[in-house]
Amino acid sequence: MISMKTLLASAVLLVAVPQVAQAEILVGFVTGLSGPVSSIGIPNAKGIAAGQAYVGEIGEEKLRIIQLDDGSDPTASARNARKLVEQEKVDILIGTSGAPQTLAMATAAIEMKIPMIAVSPIAPVPPGDGGPWVVQTPQPTPLLVQGIVDHMKARGLKTVAFIGFSDAFGDLMYDSLSQSAKAADIKVIANERYARSDSSVTAQVLRAIAARPDAIMLGGTGTPGALPVIALSERGYKGPLYGNHGLISADFLRLAGKAANGIICPTGPVTAAEQLPASNPIQKVALAFRAAFEKANGEAPTDSFSSYSFDGWLVLADAAKRAMATGAKPGSPEFRTALRQALFSTKEVVGTQGVYSYTPADRHGVDDRSRVLVQIEDGKYKLLP
Repeated sequence: MISMKTLLASAVLLVAVPQVAQAEILVGFVTGLSGPVSSIGIPNAKGIAAGQAYVGEIGEEKLRIIQLDDGSDPTASARNARKLVEQEKVDILIGTSGAPQTLAMATAAIEMKIPMIAVSPIAPVPPGDGGPWVVQTPQPTPLLVQGIVDHMKARGLKTVAFIGFSDAFGDLMYDSLSQSAKAADIKVIANERYARSDSSVTAQVLRAIAARPDAIMLGGTGTPGALPVIALSERGYKGPLYGNHGLISADFLRLAGKAANGIICPTGPVTAAEQLPASNPIQKVALAFRAAFEKANGEAPTDSFSSYSFDGWLVLADAAKRAMATGAKPGSPEFRTALRQALFSTKEVVGTQGVYSYTPADRHGVDDRSRVLVQIEDGKYKLLP
């Protein structure tokens, strides 16, 4: 029998032994929960929540998110990134909604030498000291637009007009269209722009129609992306209309209504997960994403933006596992470095939007497996052959 004296001695010994606190991998997440890009930012936040529900820890280390709202303001995006790194001491950044906001955040990440996963498309950024530091989950715009141009060429179209945002995203879309169209001997005969906060695009639409293009391509996203679609319908435009992955949105479909019927969009495989062949490895992950999304948010996903942040979480989880294997501890400069090196040696991580393999020379990490064409019909997306 164990004596009371022995039990007391054991208790004292347990108290005297210092307890090792469990480390956490801190993830700084910035998104636009308010402001004009909130139709993207709110889904991004729901996608991160789905990711944490799907993978909540690496080994014995928990993945903890610190989330901040940038109000769709690029200045706030950069400020939040600095706060997360300098005050909260996060190990990695993920964000944000909108190309201008993400570019501002990426610039700050590079300056602070912290790895970042961008969940909105951005133009190339400088590598930085010891870099590069930033990868992104959205497909490169030229890869997506090439799908549109190939479709135009197959239909024998010779001219196209562009109506898009007057910001970095609009520039990405227009520049990609110009390059791909030139190689396909298709002429871009109009370049009309509007601000995300505009309430009317009548003048831009009238000028685009007046150019008499064989087709029109849209370079807007989310809620404000519906403006030219509605205006074109009201003015009786009946020609081919091409969109982009940013129009895969319940808010866009709700606002555009019947006017959206017939729009052809390049997008990631998750949009048509059920229509993919069972042999496609993306189908399994895409369906798992939907289950995790419902678990975390109590509803089914109705957009494409949430899947980009979910994929960012999968990329993070894979890189964090390999960074932990180096012996570096979360919260240390060594772990940040190991995490960055792991990000840029990612190989064949299957997500919902593509299969990711990053290198220092390739911050996108995807190939043609990340692109499908869908046509909008009565609020649904039909996979095109």
